[in-house]
Amino acid sequence: MKPGFDLLICDCDGVLIDSEVIACEIDAEMFTAAGFPLTVAEVRRRFVGMSQAGMRAVLEQEAGRSLPADFDARLSARLSAAFEQELAALPDVRRIVLALGMPRCVASSSSLDRLRQTLTLTGLHDLFAPHIFSASQVEWGKPAPDLFLFAAARFGAPPGRCLVVEDSVAGVTAARAAGMTAIGFTGGGHCDSGTQQRLRDAGAHHIARSWRELEEIFVAA
Repeated sequence: MKPGFDLLICDCDGVLIDSEVIACEIDAEMFTAAGFPLTVAEVRRRFVGMSQAGMRAVLEQEAGRSLPADFDARLSARLSAAFEQELAALPDVRRIVLALGMPRCVASSSSLDRLRQTLTLTGLHDLFAPHIFSASQVEWGKPAPDLFLFAAARFGAPPGRCLVVEDSVAGVTAARAAGMTAIGFTGGGHCDSGTQQRLRDAGAHHIARSWRELEEIFVAA
């Protein structure tokens, strides 16, 4: 185990699996069709890392009206179908997670059902199960620290000895609020030229552009 850390906490979407590039496009398309105009760039900048419920709440509050009652179900079905066809793991994830040789878990804004689906599709479920945690298990999702503190408590790990890998401002903010070390990850297909700076501004201690760079940071830390 790496001295200084007792637990590796990984976000899922955009860190383990290249799902955000798919989800951002579908979110923009479906919210716009429902009368809540959004570009893909806006989704990436404002909502990556947030739960679907959190994103909906923000947009409904801003618009002063509600989305159709069946919107969440239709969006989830569309995402599931797209993931079945297109989803892939990020390069080198399995090899490097195993090579790090430390306790590990997933802590994601996705639902437990969605995590089970996407991690299974990409061959990563067994790498983390049963330690797969969702924002649905805590009162407040990212950017609040609740989910990361929940994960650490399950392992009995002090927050200061937890290493979090996150691709979103909300996730990095949550990790810092939890008192954990945050690595901002920019290897997902959804990341743009401004992602690295946004993660730094949110408080990321390090930036990794790939899992190979993440491994180098971990060894040097």
